[in-house]
Amino acid sequence: MTDSTGHQTLASELLLSAKSLEKSYTHGGRLIQVLRGLDMDLAAGERVAILGKSGVGKSTLLHILGTLDRPDSGSIEFAGENVFDMDEGRLAAFRNKHMGFVFQFHHLLPEFSALENVMIPAIIGGLSRREAESRAASLLTEVGLEARGAHRPSELSGGEQQRVALARALVMRPRLILADEPTGNLDDSTSEEVHNLFADLNNRFGVAFVVATHNRRLAALMDRVLRLEDGILHPAEAEV
Repeated sequence: MTDSTGHQTLASELLLSAKSLEKSYTHGGRLIQVLRGLDMDLAAGERVAILGKSGVGKSTLLHILGTLDRPDSGSIEFAGENVFDMDEGRLAAFRNKHMGFVFQFHHLLPEFSALENVMIPAIIGGLSRREAESRAASLLTEVGLEARGAHRPSELSGGEQQRVALARALVMRPRLILADEPTGNLDDSTSEEVHNLFADLNNRFGVAFVVATHNRRLAALMDRVLRLEDGILHPAEAEV
């Protein structure tokens, strides 16, 4: 199987397949078409970086791939299921189980500890508190924060907060993590730590990553680099 970027994916390995995605917004009385018949295939365990100028629609694409938003037209199949055929309740449960999200601004809840923040998707997903806490503690150890679980976000550095966000994204053992400018607010040294952590987590857990970024060092670590331009994806090089 070959998508519009020329990428070949064996059907048995296919995790996500987006076909003919269209998305437009109205701004200031003007229609802005963000996605124009976009296609994308993603293999299980694959790491893909999406580059593109600010405002080109990278966040919109990630939100649609992660079912946080719906396209005007087109389809997404995830593990063989057409996700937009689901009603909102079933789709929310599907997203909670199979997808994790990491954002530039972390979105950690300030009144909860690092451990409690990581537990939240597991509690929402119906796990017992004991199981949720066990998974969260294990993941904080995996990301090097085993001694910081009782700390609230305000007591953590930016890099530590992003590690908590990664642990939270992994707590339901998803098959896909979508990350939107995950190092955009971090200094170079901390960004490098997060880059290496992405690669390590991919190797250990086999989770697929789709990362929208301006950071070419992060993009260079991915298996494949695409550029979003004129509403479609093109093959790109991640030059350091």
